Amino acid sequence: MSDLQCPATLLVSRHGDARSARPGCLSDEGGWLSGLGRQQVRDLVHSLRELPVAAVWSSTMARAVESAALAAELLGVPAQTLPGLQEFSVGELDGVSYHDPQAQAVFDRWLAGDLDAGCPGGEDGHTLVARYREAVETIADQHRGETVLVFSHGGVMSLVLPRLAMNARNDLAAQRFLPNCVPAELAVDADGWLLRSWPGSTDPDVV
Repeated sequence: MSDLQCPATLLVSRHGDARSARPGCLSDEGGWLSGLGRQQVRDLVHSLRELPVAAVWSSTMARAVESAALAAELLGVPAQTLPGLQEFSVGELDGVSYHDPQAQAVFDRWLAGDLDAGCPGGEDGHTLVARYREAVETIADQHRGETVLVFSHGGVMSLVLPRLAMNARNDLAAQRFLPNCVPAELAVDADGWLLRSWPGSTDPDVV
């Protein structure tokens, strides 16, 4: 990462509420926004109306791309996709129940600091953190002193943002779940990451 003269401010948000071809199942597919999800994006943009948002970025997964496209249209700024911001891969657990304990066990191990863990056939925590860090710092390098909106995914955000921020506990997300379209505010410069806000909820039903 280059030496920034002033930090980039990244408003990192989960995509809007989404639907998939296999409801209730774990999947690496992108899905699509529901009507509720589109309204959540509109509400998010409305909440940012006083901020000079310079651009919108998203992961390459369809539900995030769709969220970014709608937000960018409403804000009148460009939208871009970037590999690295996508959700963690469920690998061989694709198609099993969303409540399957195997995936939750992996995520619990990550929050406890065991980055060697990973879903069978998916990424381990080290790979996940490294590719997300690279993506975030790529965006920050392009937006020195600016504010940008970034659409990502709840699982990867919950693992990586607290872990790489200088002022947060690694397990911040253990009991504070991220709702759709409510961004965490992250300041990034050459000195590191600072998590200015974490809009977590104690209600697990938000995910």
